[in-house]
Order: sequence, then structure tokens, then C-alpha cells
Amino acid sequence: MSIKSDKWIRRMAEQDGMIDPFEPNQIKISDGQKIISYGTSSYGYDIRCADEFKVFTNINSTIVDPKNFDPKSFVEVSGDGYCIIPPNSFALARTVEYFRIPRSVLTVCLGKSTYARCGIIVNVTPFEPEWEGYVTLEFSNTTPLPAKIYANEGVAQVLFFESDEECAVSYRDRDGKYMGQSGVTLPKP
Repeated sequence: MSIKSDKWIRRMAEQDGMIDPFEPNQIKISDGQKIISYGTSSYGYDIRCADEFKVFTNINSTIVDPKNFDPKSFVEVSGDGYCIIPPNSFALARTVEYFRIPRSVLTVCLGKSTYARCGIIVNVTPFEPEWEGYVTLEFSNTTPLPAKIYANEGVAQVLFFESDEECAVSYRDRDGKYMGQSGVTLPKP
């Protein structure tokens, strides 16, 4: 298994539609303003957060249960270009980019240090071979203060690992429950 370079990422995105929309460069300025970078890096791809958030709330005093998740535990926020996460809370979002992962590839996704240095943790699970969809992101605000997440800017980096051989059973083969997700997707039992 080997980590893939910017050349491989560009080729797979442009020829096979692995990332859509795809940015072949590292973007650090938009409309004359500094932004948290996104796009292709040396050995990865910095993904962006769309302007579609679900912020955790405790107004209904429900129990967080991954087998029986109550969607009323979230408040939807969109259209402002950012999201404010309350202290010691979290929010879900989705990527701007839609991914189509090849059968011989596994990704690992790590939060950007810009957010980590502010006490904001970005958690994303690996993208398995032949998974496709928009990625649901989780932002944990570990601080005692409100935290701001910017839409359409970089939030995490995806690293691509290609195996010498294809897997026997892919995410598509086993009809994975998060296949083809199109928005912020809540837990499914």
C-alpha cells in the first residue's frame, strides 16, 4: 500500500471523477481575502465544508443513541457562510466535494491544524473502497467558548492509499448504509 501524490490525485480526479468539484491547486485567497486553504496538496486533498450544518442541541433532553438517533437533537443552520458551535458541543456538516473512491483505494481524513489549534476537532471516518457520496463531517468544539466554522473553506485533509491489489469485498459490494449520501447524514443503525 502506498500514499498517493498530487499527480495521482489530479489524474484520478480529472480522468475518473474521483473528486467533484475538483481544485487542482491549493487555494489560500478567495475574492482578495485570506481563507483556510483547500484543494490539492503534496500528498492529499484539503476538503471544504458546505454551508449546511446541523448543530447539536439539548432542548429536547434526549439521549444520544447511535442505534436510535433522534433527529430533533439538531438544529439546522445554513446560508450564513459560517456556523457557530456552542461551547463543549458539536455540529455535523457535509463536504462541498462529492467523492467516488476507486476499488483499490482507502482514504484517511484528518482535521486541519488551523482548527485543531483553536480546540476544534474535525472527525471523519475513512472513505472505503468504492464508497461514493458527500462526506458527513463532525466538528467538536472542545473549548468553553463558542467556535466558528467557515463554509466553503478547508476543514480537513484526505490522504489516499492505494493497495497492490483490489479488495475482495468493497463498500459497494456489501451495500454499505452510507453509500451515495447526498446531505448531512445522521447515524443509521
